[in-house]
Amino acid sequence: MTGTTTEAAPPPLTTAPAAGEVRKPPTRRRLVPYWLLLPGILWLLVFFALPLVYQASTSVQTGSLEKGFQVTWHFATYWDALAEYYPQYVRSLLYAGTATVLCLLLGYPLAYLIAFKAGRWRNLILVLVIAPFFTSFLIRTLAWKTILADGGAVVGALDALHVLDVTNWLGWTQGDRVLATPMAVVCGLTYNFLPFMILPLYTSLERIDGRLHEAARDLYASPATTFRKVTFPLSMPGVVSGTLLTFIPASGDYVNAELLGSTDTKMVGNVIQSQFLRVLDYPTAAALSFILMAVVLIMVTVYIRRAGTEDLV
Repeated sequence: MTGTTTEAAPPPLTTAPAAGEVRKPPTRRRLVPYWLLLPGILWLLVFFALPLVYQASTSVQTGSLEKGFQVTWHFATYWDALAEYYPQYVRSLLYAGTATVLCLLLGYPLAYLIAFKAGRWRNLILVLVIAPFFTSFLIRTLAWKTILADGGAVVGALDALHVLDVTNWLGWTQGDRVLATPMAVVCGLTYNFLPFMILPLYTSLERIDGRLHEAARDLYASPATTFRKVTFPLSMPGVVSGTLLTFIPASGDYVNAELLGSTDTKMVGNVIQSQFLRVLDYPTAAALSFILMAVVLIMVTVYIRRAGTEDLV
C-alpha cells in the first residue's frame, strides 16, 4: 500500500504589470532627488532670495542713517536714481559690450588653437589661460597701471604706430596718455574676463567631431567655408556662454574703473559702491542695483532668444 506524499505548495508568483501599466517606484526612492536638491535650495534661499527681498524693501524706504529708514513704498527712488545716473548705466553697458567683443575676437582664435592645433601642448596652454586666477583680481588690475604707465613701452609703441591718434579721435584716450581713460578701463575688463570667454569656447570647439571637417574638405569646401558653415555654427553654444559670462560681471564691475579710470569713466558699479559705503544712501543704492539687474536681465533674455543655441546649431 503506497502512501500519498504531499508536496509543498510553490510560492505565489508576482503578478506582472498589465500591458501599458507603469509601476511607480517606492515613495522613498521618489523623494531621493528632492532630498539631494534640498541643500542647494536652502543655500539659494538664505544667501540669494532673502537678501534680494531685503534689498527690494530697502529700495522703497525713506529716511536717514541718523533717524533710521522706514518702508514707505517710495518708488520714485527708482526714477530719481535712473534720471541722475543714466550716464553711468550707458557707460557701463558700452564698456562691458566693448570688452565682450574684444574677448571674443581674442579668445576665439586661442580656443580654436587649443582645440585643434595644440597637440601635446594643449594642457600647458590651458594652464596658462587659467593661471591669472591664482593671483588676486586686485593685484592683476593694479599691474595694468604699470603696463599702461605714461612713458612706458606700451604707450610708446601705441604712439609710434599712431594708434593713439585713432583712439584720441574716438575719445578713448587723451593725448599721449592711456591711464585714466576709457581705453584703460576696457583693457582691464578685457584682460580680467578673457578666461571666462576662452574656456566655454574651448569646451564647445573640443566637442566638434573632426570627421565633419574631413567631410567638408571632401566636398571641396575651402577652409573659410568650412569655418563659416561647420565650425562656427557648432561652436555657438560656447559663444553664447562666453559672452554671457563676460558681459554680465563686466557690466557690474567697479574695480577696473576705480583703479584704471578717472571721474569721467565711472561705471554704475562705482556709484552703487559709493552710495552704499560712502554716502550711506541705502535706498538709492538698492534701487540702482535693481535697475542694473533688470537691464542686464532684459538684455540677456533678448540675446538668448535671438541667438539661442536651439536655432543656431
